[in-house]
Amino acid sequence: MTPLRTLHDTVRHRAALELRQRVAGEDAQRRADGIWGKRGERWFTPADPIWRVHLDASMFVGGIRALLLQSLHPLAMAGVDQHSSYRDDPWGRLQQTSNFISTTTFGTVPDAERLLARVRGIHRRVHGELDGVPYRADDPALLAWVHAAEADSFLTCYRAFGGGTLTDVEADRYVAQIGSVSSRLGFAGAPASVAELRAALASYRPQLRATPAARAALRFIVFEPPLPVAARPGYLSLVAGAIGTLPGYARRMLGVRLPPGGALALRGTGAFGAGAVRWMLSDPQVQRDRRVT
Repeated sequence: MTPLRTLHDTVRHRAALELRQRVAGEDAQRRADGIWGKRGERWFTPADPIWRVHLDASMFVGGIRALLLQSLHPLAMAGVDQHSSYRDDPWGRLQQTSNFISTTTFGTVPDAERLLARVRGIHRRVHGELDGVPYRADDPALLAWVHAAEADSFLTCYRAFGGGTLTDVEADRYVAQIGSVSSRLGFAGAPASVAELRAALASYRPQLRATPAARAALRFIVFEPPLPVAARPGYLSLVAGAIGTLPGYARRMLGVRLPPGGALALRGTGAFGAGAVRWMLSDPQVQRDRRVT
């Protein structure tokens, strides 16, 4: 192996481990062993579209897009703003989300069901009001909105920035598969096709608006990420991809102005960022850890 190749592999390995620690936490190796290394029945297999999408680097863009889109429902955003620690402990919140997606997609059925039960219990305790209107985190309508925004974001970003492709049939199957998980949190009628997902999102349009809390979340995501200066350009490339794939109405509500080149330029930047993450995740140790034994 040449010195240049050795340096390349060393840099990638260090970047991959740091990224994994940020996303999965200090005990990332233990979590990986618990999800991938445990024997048992799983809901999905490597042949399933949900496995392909949720393993891809485009999820880093999709997660940001989902947060921005979800923030436009005033009651959903109020629950995050009033009960979440995303400002004080953003990495902790990211790690919880990452663990949820990984466990329910790749983990064993008993582990996934235990985690879903725990999340349902948390939701039952989250409630409040916004401008005199009460909300509950376990409200089926709010759960369905959060799910639809998430499913649309993951699918959209995979198709824009993913390392593979999905046929239309596979895209429908992905929507049905992610819905089969999210609906276990407490709502019925999850979309089972791309067409149903689009219809579900459209049905919420009259309820959407950018509250002060939503704009504050946007400012935090864009201008106040808890990252060292050296890491911000790469992170902002992911943000650019997220904003570039948002529906036009969402950008207008949030007051986002497109740069020269418009959404296409932002998506190009997002493709660069997702590619950089994909390079990190190609590290051999990460690849080994993400295989079911």
